[in-house]
Amino acid sequence: MRQNLAKITEHEQRAAGIVRGMLEHSRASTGERQATDVNALCDEYLRLAYHGLRAKDKSFNAELKTDFALGLPLVEGVGADLGRALLNLFNNAFYAVQQRQQANGQLGYAPTVEVATEQVGQQVVVHVKDNGTGMSAAVQQKIFQPFFTTKPTSEGTGLCLSLSHDIIAQGHGGTLTVESRQGESTTFTIVLPIA
Repeated sequence: MRQNLAKITEHEQRAAGIVRGMLEHSRASTGERQATDVNALCDEYLRLAYHGLRAKDKSFNAELKTDFALGLPLVEGVGADLGRALLNLFNNAFYAVQQRQQANGQLGYAPTVEVATEQVGQQVVVHVKDNGTGMSAAVQQKIFQPFFTTKPTSEGTGLCLSLSHDIIAQGHGGTLTVESRQGESTTFTIVLPIA
């Protein structure tokens, strides 16, 4: 009876997470657009993601590398929405390096997540790179589709990257792309118009 109750609770929590993700995905942003400092958002949400994972797994460590462009222009956006998109990318990056570390236990492997910003013409560009498990070409083609995930059933709903893509592309007129080498690294690139 106790085992059945535990299973019911587990599935209920997963279903609630899926519904919550679907609601976030379909909900139009109610935030007000304002000039937003992308460097500050990246720094804040990178640390939030890292410490969130460390709270769950005290043994996890990763090197954080940042290269924020000085004098980066502001972008017109909803800070909370952009933060959510960044948080999803950072969480995935930390998950990838953690999975590579656990799977191989490679001597000399140093889990690393890098975040860099730059101005290219009239756009602000954010690069989020990890040296984790990487993705195949087939996975890269589907990665922004709703409900597509490579994570085990209990760990992912397949909505986070889809939501991030919608926030960047539809909500802010930008682009979110991915480049990856399986078993080596993944880089997500966000391009946003300057305010």
